[in-house]
Amino acid sequence: EVDVTELEALRQHMNANRVEGQPKLTLLPFLMRALVKLAPSYPQINATFDDEAGVVTRYAASHIGIATQTPNGLVVPVVHHAETLDIWGSASEVVRLATAARDGKAKREELSGSSITITSLGPMGGIVSTPVINAPEVAIIGVNKMVERPMVIDGQIRVRKMMNLSSSFDHRIVDGWDAAEFIQKIKGLLEHPAALFID
Repeated sequence: EVDVTELEALRQHMNANRVEGQPKLTLLPFLMRALVKLAPSYPQINATFDDEAGVVTRYAASHIGIATQTPNGLVVPVVHHAETLDIWGSASEVVRLATAARDGKAKREELSGSSITITSLGPMGGIVSTPVINAPEVAIIGVNKMVERPMVIDGQIRVRKMMNLSSSFDHRIVDGWDAAEFIQKIKGLLEHPAALFID
């Protein structure tokens, strides 16, 4: 459960002040920034596993799949080298790839080579989900709908914007402790979004 109150305020501020040509920011580019910041410390999560060969491949680069609903079903276009993109570049690439996928114009290389996937049921109203790993990857992160909830902070009840992150990991490759720590660090970055912009 992530308190995205500050993140949502930042997102709205950035959208209100974007320059011509910049896409409207959703939560996905912020989550992408969190993933690329953490990936070097968790190479076993930014990885694929070849079942038949019994080989794990760890990636120095972050190739983030974005699960996208299309008229022909769910496809996963890939933002290659997401670590090289800033928040606006990430947003632009997500929009470009999702549009190409929905229009049936995505190239083969744009639909393959992911090392970790983000999926989102938020637009469908889901508040909790169990995402299925996009094999041969070993991890997937699911974004759910942001909702306002009463939370107790310093003994006071306050209305906060809350969002559940759902995740699945292949425990043949990813230790449960590492997976839990990884998700807690994503939560920390999303709850203190200024940290996403510090290298």
